[in-house]
Amino acid sequence: MPTYELAFLLKNMTKPELAVSMKRAAQEIFNRGGFIRKMENLGISKETPYKISSHGQVHRTASYFAVKFDIPPSTLDDLKDSYQRDVDIVRYRIYKVEEPPKFECTLHEENLPPAYRKDVQQLIAESEKNKPKQWDAKSGLDYYPFQR
Repeated sequence: MPTYELAFLLKNMTKPELAVSMKRAAQEIFNRGGFIRKMENLGISKETPYKISSHGQVHRTASYFAVKFDIPPSTLDDLKDSYQRDVDIVRYRIYKVEEPPKFECTLHEENLPPAYRKDVQQLIAESEKNKPKQWDAKSGLDYYPFQR
């Protein structure tokens, strides 16, 4: 199952009501066969950058949350639909989390002088391969005949 991140805003409520709304949002993930890796509270009752209209109300403050979870991709549309209908969720976005690329340490190679580095030697070999042919002085002519 791929990993997703859900960033959403809940309308301005008391802490017990926030807990119930968060539990309901988490239960939607569990009902669709997913599991939660991490839940973060990014700030209770912060001002929104602009006024947001949702479910017939205008919101100027909201509580910010982020949830990292795994779920089958086939159930993602159902999850979005249930969050769209939830009256406590002002705005939500679901992002797919990509695994960061893995790099191996090449510090010992990068500390070598440029002439001894493997990538520099490959560049030199490639440039030698693509080098244009030089005029051969053994042609009997003392000049290059095709020069203007």
